[in-house]
Amino acid sequence: MDAMQVLLTRRSIRRYTNQPVAPDLVTAVLRAGMHAPSAGNQQPWHFVVITDAKTREAIPTFHPYADMVPEASVAILVCGDLSLEQYRGYWVQDCSAATQNILLAAHTLGLGAVWVGLYPIEDRVVAMRTLLGLPDRVVPLALVPLGYPAQPIPPENRFNAARIHREHW
Repeated sequence: MDAMQVLLTRRSIRRYTNQPVAPDLVTAVLRAGMHAPSAGNQQPWHFVVITDAKTREAIPTFHPYADMVPEASVAILVCGDLSLEQYRGYWVQDCSAATQNILLAAHTLGLGAVWVGLYPIEDRVVAMRTLLGLPDRVVPLALVPLGYPAQPIPPENRFNAARIHREHW
């Protein structure tokens, strides 16, 4: 699949089969995440790989849009480490780029994934931090459940020329 096809066909997958995701595929998507651009190449991210079923089952108890997490065989938590920031505040953009790379890599590898946002909703951040024992300097930005799609979602055309402005508004 070429890069444009990956970009134009990736969809948010919220239903998964029970087929486990091989550890080498998890490593491949993490490698893609770590190749994201970051301000000043600060790379302020850490990733928590969650395979324990009980841990994944706990997440929907505090996150209203995470019902699919227990169904996925693995979830990746993308975190920003404030102690690694060289450019204050850019960790959000850097970790968002890493999250997008993870989503695109998953799609390329035939996996389904969805971006489940945590930051800046404080109760979700605190609950995830507590569940996983994250240090105070580490902020959970996004959770990405990974699995094999249970039902394919066809691509849709999201191009909207009305949202393009040239030279001025």
